[in-house]
Amino acid sequence: MSSKTIAFSNPDDVMNFVKTVEKYPYDMDVRRGKCIADAKSLLGLLNLGCNRRIELNVYEEECQDLFQNIEQYVVA
Repeated sequence: MSSKTIAFSNPDDVMNFVKTVEKYPYDMDVRRGKCIADAKSLLGLLNLGCNRRIELNVYEEECQDLFQNIEQYVVA
């Protein structure tokens, strides 16, 4: 499993993120506090909110190609 912390500044970021991750066959979810959603679910991500840190978990060891494509959403 690989993890990154991500954040979105507006709903358009969420839509673009979902369009990007849908292209990958990996299982992945997002978590903020006790709330967990499928990372490929637009409504699930919108429910977690914008301008908040969200933990992305990808259940694949070799997923650097994914992380390169979503680097604009990754926060330090």
